[in-house]
This record gives sequence, structure tokens and C-alpha cells, in this order.
Amino acid sequence: MSWIGLDIGGAQTKLSNGSQLAISRSFPLWRRPDALADLLQELLDGQIPDASLAVTMTGELADCYRTKREGVDRILKSVESAAAGRDISVYLTDGTFVSPDEARDRHLQAAAANWHALAKYCTRLTENSSALLIDIGSTTADIIPLDAGGPCPDGLTDPNRLASGELVYTGVRRSPVCAVTNTLPWKGKQCGVAQELFATTWDAYLVLDELPEEPDAATTADGRPATKDAAHDRLARCICADREMFDVDDALAAAQAIEKAQLAKLGLAAVGVMRGLSQPPRTIILSGSGEFLARKLVAKLRLKDVQVISLAEQFDNAEISRSATALAVAVLAEEAAE
Repeated sequence: MSWIGLDIGGAQTKLSNGSQLAISRSFPLWRRPDALADLLQELLDGQIPDASLAVTMTGELADCYRTKREGVDRILKSVESAAAGRDISVYLTDGTFVSPDEARDRHLQAAAANWHALAKYCTRLTENSSALLIDIGSTTADIIPLDAGGPCPDGLTDPNRLASGELVYTGVRRSPVCAVTNTLPWKGKQCGVAQELFATTWDAYLVLDELPEEPDAATTADGRPATKDAAHDRLARCICADREMFDVDDALAAAQAIEKAQLAKLGLAAVGVMRGLSQPPRTIILSGSGEFLARKLVAKLRLKDVQVISLAEQFDNAEISRSATALAVAVLAEEAAE
């Protein structure tokens, strides 16, 4: 039996066949929830027609839904509409797959379960030792402890995971700069940051050449292209300036400060998570569109005798790393069916 994994998020929807096929599509679910079924049909078009669907999600948190119960239900209705008769299995945070109807009944276990699927999949890479999975995406970062038995998180729901530090609501594209730092360097001074959505971390990593330019992208803070030139303007706005007051060197210094502040936030969370392990991690697995930042985080932690595994390098495919949650749920569904 063939499986296609779907991870339906609030900003990104991902698809994988469990091997080399991986697709990540920007889709602001909160703006167009009724168009989700059309997007899924488009993504599934051309895939193996009788392949079953393994589904996980985080989009239920989108504020187009009043409750997570409603979000899970409506997302699954969109999947059912797009499935065209395919069998559907939904991943839960207890590591099992259930029918869409049972997932609706157990909506808090179906909600935001993608991190658990990825962690369970990655356990096979840890050689039955203490490990850490660091998955940094466009919006959030997951820092998940693993042991020989699999994921050993302190919490399973988003609020509990935020409280434990295993979920850090910061990412490499969508996090507002004003949520990452209160000040930025400018002309030899520290300047306060406007509490406004003038720029995001995407702009910092465009300026730092960590993320590629996307001239056709329209999901930046101001709707202008995701280019270094436009990112310069957006970063200037963070201190209520413009490009005539805020030059290229200012933009670079601001971007470096944003990265430093984000790493400090992630570092505190990682240290807290590692305190809960019975022994220091011997393996650290990196994934997500922010793998480059995860690698810098590992260097900052200065761990000894640790093996670092990059999913992008493991598969020789950066898109697999960006869509790792979809790959994981497809592989786990196939294994469960066997």
C-alpha cells in the first residue's frame, strides 16, 4: 500500500510520499480556510491515485476557527473533500493512526501532532541513546527530547509544550522582529524597536543570505517581494527609519542582532529541555527550513561527543528537511499498516 503524508499548517501545507518527493506550499489558512480543499486537490493531482492519506496538522490553531475542535473538524472535511475516495488515517500524539471521525472525537490529540510524528520517525536515527530533535520552521521551533523508547516530551498540547520550552514560537520567516528583540543597533546606539509588524525574521535572513530571495512571494510583512532590497526597507521601518536614514551596514547589523536574539531565546529553551534528559544527548537531529539556524544553535550549546544529523544531508534534499513532518507521517503510516 502506498501512502502520501500531509501536514496541514496555518501558513504552510506540506506533502510527501515518504521518500524523495516533498512539496511545501505557502498557504495562509486563516485568510482562505474555504480554499483548503482546492489546494489539497491541486497538491494531490498527479500523485498515485489509490495511495492512502496520512494526515497531521497544526492549522487548527488558525484564528479563522473559534476552537481547536472546530479547526480539526473543518480541516478534516477539506481533506475528505480532496481525497477522492482515498483512505484517510490521522496521526495522534499517542503515536497511533485513527479514522477522521475518531480524530474528531479526540481532537486535542489530533491537534498539533506533527512534531510527535517527526520525533517518532527520527528515533530510528538515535542508536537507542539520549537525543534531541531540533526542528525550526517558518513560524515555530520544536526542541524534542528522545530516548530509546521514542519521544519523551514533558507536554503534548501546545500550551503545555510552550510551558516546558519544547515548543518555542519563533521561526525563520514569520516571527515579527518586535517579538524577537526590543532594540536594534543603529549608528553606534541601541534603538528601541517599534511594536508594529514592519518586518519579520525572514527579512533578517534575506539580508544575511541565509534564505534565498523569492521575488514572487507576497507574504512578507508589507506584501512587497522577499528580496534583500525590500528587506532593507522593512528592517529600517522597525526603528521608524527609511533607507535614507538606515544604510546597508545598518541593515546588516540589525539582521545580525535579530539572529543573535533568536538564538539566545532558543538556547535558553534547549538548555531547559536537556535538563530533563537522564543523560546529555549523544545525537542531535536537525530539520526544517531553519536548519541553518538549528546548526548555529548546536554550536552555541557547545555539547561534547555529540553526533549531529541533518535531514537535509541525510536525504541530500533540502526540501525533504523542510517537509520532514509530512515525510514522517507517511513512513509511520506505512509501517503501521504492515
